[in-house]
Amino acid sequence: MIPVQGLNGARVAVLGLGRSGLVAARALKAGGATPICWDDNPDARAKAETEGFACLDLKKGGAFDNVARLIVSPGIPHLYPSPNPVIAAAWAAGVPVDNDIGLFFQSFATSEWNRFDTVPRVIAVTGSNGKSTTCALIHHVMEVAGRPCQLAGNIGRGVLDIDPPHDGEIVVLELSSYQTDLARSLTPDVAVFTNLSPDHLDRHAGMGGYFAAKRRLFAEGGPDRAVIGVDEDEGRSLAGQLSEGPSDDRVIRVSGAEKLTGPGWQVFAKKGFLAEYRKGRQVASIDLRDVAGLPGAHNHQNACAAYAAARAVGVAPKVIEQAFHSFAGLPHRSQTIAEADGVRYVNDSKATNVDSAAKALAAFKNIRWICGGLQKEGGLDPLNDAASGVRKAYVIGREAAQFAMQLNVEAQVCGSMSAAVAAAMEDAEAGDVVLLAPAAASFDQYDSFERRGEDFVAEVTKRL
Repeated sequence: MIPVQGLNGARVAVLGLGRSGLVAARALKAGGATPICWDDNPDARAKAETEGFACLDLKKGGAFDNVARLIVSPGIPHLYPSPNPVIAAAWAAGVPVDNDIGLFFQSFATSEWNRFDTVPRVIAVTGSNGKSTTCALIHHVMEVAGRPCQLAGNIGRGVLDIDPPHDGEIVVLELSSYQTDLARSLTPDVAVFTNLSPDHLDRHAGMGGYFAAKRRLFAEGGPDRAVIGVDEDEGRSLAGQLSEGPSDDRVIRVSGAEKLTGPGWQVFAKKGFLAEYRKGRQVASIDLRDVAGLPGAHNHQNACAAYAAARAVGVAPKVIEQAFHSFAGLPHRSQTIAEADGVRYVNDSKATNVDSAAKALAAFKNIRWICGGLQKEGGLDPLNDAASGVRKAYVIGREAAQFAMQLNVEAQVCGSMSAAVAAAMEDAEAGDVVLLAPAAASFDQYDSFERRGEDFVAEVTKRL
């Protein structure tokens, strides 16, 4: 655990008692603060009380008297579409609002580091798609390189739940826009921006607010090195804002779509080959085409981001290449779960938005596509542009018929995962790929994208 520093003896309110909220309360207590907790769910309150935490309805008058800070769980909106009443009450009382990410960066470094030969470093990754794969890949590279490393944030453990770092350790954090939007302290050593596509627009009041939340990771503290995906205008703009000029190698530009040129530091993938250029010269290259854990152009972009982050902390290209070839990939992200009778079955349940699903479609040919769920804003037009490899779609979800009507490919309304898998497997021929890439959230039928992916795996497995 990382004990919270700077709040010893203070009363600190904690709103939301899920994984991050309870860990924050424990870390506050370990640092000498007194947590005052609240969650509208009585079961969550009861769990906190069994650990000895006091619970107080923070919506009641006077709840913020003598409170130094309010710590908010990431799922709770603080501004858009409307402020949570507890957060509004904290504002009215003049109480600063923060989250566990802010507490982590405030508390990570300690006087113990004075005895280290090499200070620990934080690599923080944000963006719309590919964050988890990029983080897991960086972590794997560090393990292969023999560097002590921990994985936390949206992947692995909660940020305050990690172990105090060792000499020279690397901590890799996956950070969502919900987390970067509110954190009062954001000071990673290396910050990574993968890409940007429409997502969570209601929470951020549109694309401008969504990008602004991501941008805070680079603007609040200023990382030593910034790895920026420049395949969208927002990334190109961010790289330009952070750089002092074309040769400023504090910014590493990354592309999964085109060759990058210039006197600076670039990493890009084209036609399956990753290349690193510095000062106009090629430094290293990796053939990604046979890397089984990173299929498709979208994963090649993830590989470029992970490669750049690893190079920024001094890992050699040959070590990174070795690690890429032993990377198994992550569950629910372009995960091959079986091959039988010439048919490949791929679970990409994490493709919860149109952009990520389009990238999954682009990675394969002869696709039997299982899609649908709780549709997000923006429509499905980009999917139709990417669906040239789709032989047929099998649509799930409560609004499967409406979803199917928006597709320009042959589509069968199935409703359930069981029906979709059965139909796709019956139609599939040798050389086909049965791909779950929903392009939608899971919450109309499942608690999470993980449960949806597990259901797909179970339905395929029982029929093979």
